[in-house]
Amino acid sequence: MARLSDAFIDDLLARTDIVEVINARVPLKRQGKEYSARCPFHDERSPSFTVSPVKQFYHCFGCGAHGTAISFLMNYDRLEFLDAVDDLARRAGIEVPRETRQHNENSDAKELFAALEAATQFFQKQLASSDKARAYLDRRGVDERIRAQFAVGYAPDGFSALRDALGTDARRMNLLERVGLFSKNDKGNVYDKFRDRVMFPIHDRRGRPIAFGGRVLDADASPKYLNSPETALFHKGRELYGLWQVRQANSRIERLIVVEGYMDVVALFEHGVTQAVATLGTATTPDHAELLFRNAPDVYFCFDGDNAGRKAATRAMESVLPRMRDGRQAFFLFLPEGEDPDTLVRAEGAPGFDARLQQATPLSQFLFDSLAADVNLATLDGKARLAERAKPMLAQIPDGAFGDLMRQRLTELTGVGARESAPTTHVPAQRAHRSPAVPAPRRSLVRSAIALLLQKPALALQLSPPYRFVALRQPGVELLTELVALVSARPDIATGALLEHFADRDEAPALQKLASHEMPGDEARWHDEFLDTMAQIDRQVLQQRIDELQAKQRDGGLDEQDKSELRALLAASMR
Repeated sequence: MARLSDAFIDDLLARTDIVEVINARVPLKRQGKEYSARCPFHDERSPSFTVSPVKQFYHCFGCGAHGTAISFLMNYDRLEFLDAVDDLARRAGIEVPRETRQHNENSDAKELFAALEAATQFFQKQLASSDKARAYLDRRGVDERIRAQFAVGYAPDGFSALRDALGTDARRMNLLERVGLFSKNDKGNVYDKFRDRVMFPIHDRRGRPIAFGGRVLDADASPKYLNSPETALFHKGRELYGLWQVRQANSRIERLIVVEGYMDVVALFEHGVTQAVATLGTATTPDHAELLFRNAPDVYFCFDGDNAGRKAATRAMESVLPRMRDGRQAFFLFLPEGEDPDTLVRAEGAPGFDARLQQATPLSQFLFDSLAADVNLATLDGKARLAERAKPMLAQIPDGAFGDLMRQRLTELTGVGARESAPTTHVPAQRAHRSPAVPAPRRSLVRSAIALLLQKPALALQLSPPYRFVALRQPGVELLTELVALVSARPDIATGALLEHFADRDEAPALQKLASHEMPGDEARWHDEFLDTMAQIDRQVLQQRIDELQAKQRDGGLDEQDKSELRALLAASMR
């Protein structure tokens, strides 16, 4: 993918009114210099979501969601990066650089997508003319509306129907083979991969078909489902069937229900449960888990209640645990023997299926129940075994309330960790009397400088190289140096874009917290305070060098050059 230049992104964000973009989707109310609303990314009763037109970024004090207008569109409208950029560029009346478009919409990819679209239309036409396939869908209760919504089709019986219709020349044959629509036997003969199957196109996040799943009409035939092989456009561990349709059907996705088959997704939609997706013949992968939580805060996994279903649930749990940030929830619904979401929703309707979801097992309970399945918690040995099994699992949970509560639950079950977490109830009087008072920490000048730069990045342009402060050996100096260099290279950068630069870095949470604070005073005061802060930091650098030379003098003496430098520094420090 060709990378958009920083200059283009800065210019785009500078021309974008983030308040206008967000207010079109989430009603905002003015509060002083900023705007507020109830957060669109988590449930809350009082507004904790703020939008700053000056800093050009949004921040939620409740769930931590933050970013620029680009990231808001990506998260709220569920757009890919380039689609969000295109949307804002159209609003601002500017063109995305042609070379970027050409790299990201290369002719080869276009031809592959075109081949898949042609195959989708071919299968739909075949369904329209096949009494057998339409009768099958009628028996399964899939009406015309749902068939159109999912672009359901039919691959006719025979070995060359698709090839004869679309493989009109060597180039077309090559394209159809590359997108996984042909198979080849030992003799090298090419034939249609999908034959006598109901066809379910798999769409990407922009609604383009990238692969197919085919289901047999005869219940005794096998394999029951046949999926496209992995191709340049399709990676089954990264895609979810039905996600495109879920996005189109829901302005805001509160939950996602993960099922196993295409027909399960279609049947749930048929009965008004429009949040169902399916993994594509594979276990839930980490990429699946991330994709699920990017789209919904609550995820329900529906599996058979047998051993295979519980193993699949365990795999899903292992993929989900490292992504269980606060505000996210995962549940596991185990179905009665012989039932699947398709049969259940037809028998019980959407209310009945929703009632089952309400009784689903929370991730926390499923984890401890699974780990303790063969453990006797009435014995110390059993408690120790559960603790050893649980610790590496809990270590994967991100820091936050959920992780704390899970560790607390482990302590309740086993007693392990109770000593470390128990509050101190007695301090010897003599020791408490002798303990010296701990002085309040001094305010960090480096932190103050960083905080001011986050309020008004252009302040860095007041500094002239060479920068003396880079020699200071204190926490945060490297970050301050990087911020100054970044603003020097991108003079028009706003706070939001500055934060995006550090989005995947360890420093991101601290920077976001500093940027979200409202500094007292106006820009003129910030200007004076920043220059004064940097002057104090420079004096610290000067004193640091004086201390180094004086230590060297005590240890072994100074040469003439050192003595001359020390005299100059001492004189400078007296000014």
